[in-house]
Amino acid sequence: MNNFKTLIILIPILFLISSCATETTPLNLDTNHSNSIESSVTLAATKPFNYQKYQQVLSTYVDQEGKVNYKVLKENRQVLDTFNASLATLSPDTFANWTEKEKIAFWINAYNSLTLLAIIENYPSKSIRDIPGVWTRIQFKVIGKEVTLDEIEHKILRVQFNEPRIHMGLVCASIGCPILLQEPYIGDKLDEQLNKQTRRFIALNQNFKIDKQDNKVYLSSIFKWFGEDFIPSFKVQEKFTGSDKERAVLNFLSQYLDESEQEYLMNGKYQIKYLDYDWSLNDQ
Repeated sequence: MNNFKTLIILIPILFLISSCATETTPLNLDTNHSNSIESSVTLAATKPFNYQKYQQVLSTYVDQEGKVNYKVLKENRQVLDTFNASLATLSPDTFANWTEKEKIAFWINAYNSLTLLAIIENYPSKSIRDIPGVWTRIQFKVIGKEVTLDEIEHKILRVQFNEPRIHMGLVCASIGCPILLQEPYIGDKLDEQLNKQTRRFIALNQNFKIDKQDNKVYLSSIFKWFGEDFIPSFKVQEKFTGSDKERAVLNFLSQYLDESEQEYLMNGKYQIKYLDYDWSLNDQ
């Protein structure tokens, strides 16, 4: 009888203990689930941008000299339009979690791709300068906001990043520009790509030339317009010649030259001249 009474007393206690254990278990599961959600959000936020469509455009319509088959691209613009639409829907949170090089690569690609769009929407044209308001008035949606090509170049890339080599990557659809690559710029390859672009750009006499006989150094007008961007990283005194921005530009360029050319530039016994810029369309 006493055992029966004891059993009656113990049953509710055991039931209570069992209920408490059951109730605490889901808390651990919820915590794990929450961590899983946070991890998924982090992964999504840092996921690199998909340049597959842009790669398809570049490899199909751009040749090895950087010239574009605008006529055929205009007739088959769907892939370009799809890629440019993806620029508009990129999440600001995703962009914010990228590395600086990934951000620079994105904006260079956006500028170049939207320039292609501006050209085909006004093709045939002899020069991008024939398109009214192409840099200052025509707006494109990127990361949910309306921006112009000028805003991308002068208010974002030139202001938010200390990377003067962007001027070796931005292509304004002109012969005087650096060539348009057959591949997108990628954060992990950005240094390699921009260095390669710089070497290729200054290898052409139309962009850079040292004339030791006449003691003149000829520079692309790009370095006249944007020379100040090279000062923060390449400012130098008592070497080269010219203004602060010209010395900085020459200091920048010298790293891509052979030893004899470097020595000639450093001595500074020459005049700097700027080459005429060729605004004709980079059309095949």
